[in-house]
Amino acid sequence: MASNRIINLDAAGFEKVVKSASVPVVVDFWAPWCGPCKAIAPVLDQIADELGDAVVITKVNVDDNGDLAQQFGVQNIPTLLFFKNGTLVDKVIGSRPKADLVTVIKKHA
Repeated sequence: MASNRIINLDAAGFEKVVKSASVPVVVDFWAPWCGPCKAIAPVLDQIADELGDAVVITKVNVDDNGDLAQQFGVQNIPTLLFFKNGTLVDKVIGSRPKADLVTVIKKHA
């Protein structure tokens, strides 16, 4: 079941959410046809629900927002970008275990 804490972003929303958040922001660049993207989605849902207001988890569909993907050099999906205070601070490419992702988020909390 998808978490209602995950925000779907486009270019306009991206700037607003990433720049204004006072907690770490995870941006998941994904596509509906991507198998590994489908595999990591429930993990991100769990993290969003478990960490609550300590993190903002967002998704950017690369098929609909190719300019954003290009802006951040996303060549493989899923690519997770981690922002703190509006600045890119970390990147994870590919599907990873939940514990690894939580470690990266907490590193930047």
